Amino acid sequence: MKDLRNLYKYTQVKIIMIFDKIKKAFSTGGSDSGDEYLEIDIGKEEHESKVLVKLFALKEYDDVNDVLSALREGYTIAIIDIKTLRQKDSIELKRAVSKIKKTVDALEGNIAGFGENTVIATPSFAKIHKQPAKVKEEKKKFDYY
Repeated sequence: MKDLRNLYKYTQVKIIMIFDKIKKAFSTGGSDSGDEYLEIDIGKEEHESKVLVKLFALKEYDDVNDVLSALREGYTIAIIDIKTLRQKDSIELKRAVSKIKKTVDALEGNIAGFGENTVIATPSFAKIHKQPAKVKEEKKKFDYY
């Protein structure tokens, strides 16, 4: 147990020494006031700041996996053509749309149908504006006496 404690302390000291060397290498003016530091993000990927609008065609149920992986990346708005799968197998279409809806809900995004053959799915940063359903008012009959 004591060996593990020593190994931990040794590793901790080595990491501090490495960061001190990095700090000295990047410091300017030679001042060592302790207020300067270097922030290093290890394992953090940079993503493009642009949003990607990507078109998908659901020809079979397995095509839904491409849509889901693009949505999970977080920078893609998916426009999905469902015409082929709708004509081929409506049960598979319902399964595919349900799977997309569950993923979009988990990502706190939006999903909406656009016409009969198109579905739009967005991640959390985008919102789909949906028009409220129009309520048909019945004509009121006025009886005059």
